[in-house]
Order: sequence, then C-alpha cells, then structure tokens
Amino acid sequence: MDRRTEVSSGSPWEGLVGYSRAVRVGDRIEVSGTTAMAGDQVVAEGDPYAQTMRALEIIGQALAELGAKPSQVVRTRLFVTDIAHWQEIGQAHAQFFRGTRPATTMVQVSALIDPRLLVEIEATAVC
Repeated sequence: MDRRTEVSSGSPWEGLVGYSRAVRVGDRIEVSGTTAMAGDQVVAEGDPYAQTMRALEIIGQALAELGAKPSQVVRTRLFVTDIAHWQEIGQAHAQFFRGTRPATTMVQVSALIDPRLLVEIEATAVC
C-alpha cells in the first residue's frame, strides 16, 4: 500500500473540522478547499483577485511540502460567492499556473465559512 503523507497549513479550522491541508498517497496529491487566510485573519477583504492569489499561494506551499509544484496540478475547483468576479479570479488562476492549464470548474456558492471570503479552491496534482 502507498504511504500516506499529510500536511497542515495551521488553519484554525483544520483541527476543528478534522482535515489536512493536503494529503499525498503515491503519486496523487489532494489539496483541501483553501481560502485567503493568514493564520486566523482574512487576507485582502473585498478583493477577489488578491484572495485568489493568496489561496493559490497556500496551495503552492502545500504542494511544495509534498514534493510537487503547480505545473503538476491536473484539476482545480473554484467556489466563488459572486460569479460576477469570474474574470479577476480567472486572471489570478491563469497567472499562478502560468500556462499549465489544469482542468478547472468555477461555480457560485451561497456562502463560505467566513462571509468576508470570496473564493475557495481545491486542487489535485499527479506527480
């Protein structure tokens, strides 16, 4: 059986909900829904582009801890609270992945865990 490795970002919700920021089993990495947080503080309140970049930075850090890089991401899922911001969110996504172009879904949701959060992103990588 493949070894399982988990990483934490230190989010206050990880312990409360009982999840890991990312889990690697074999050549597959799954990154949990990630938002624009710095510790227990929301980053870039009201700015969908900056919040997307912050979430992607956290995802990048989790990937690096597990020996992967953004170019190995094959799938992302973006949950947004206002689909009208799709261009700013999409621009940040494209910038972060720099042409890798993973399969992606962006959907509007009614709310995230904190009303100041505008986007949450999941990612899957294959190494």
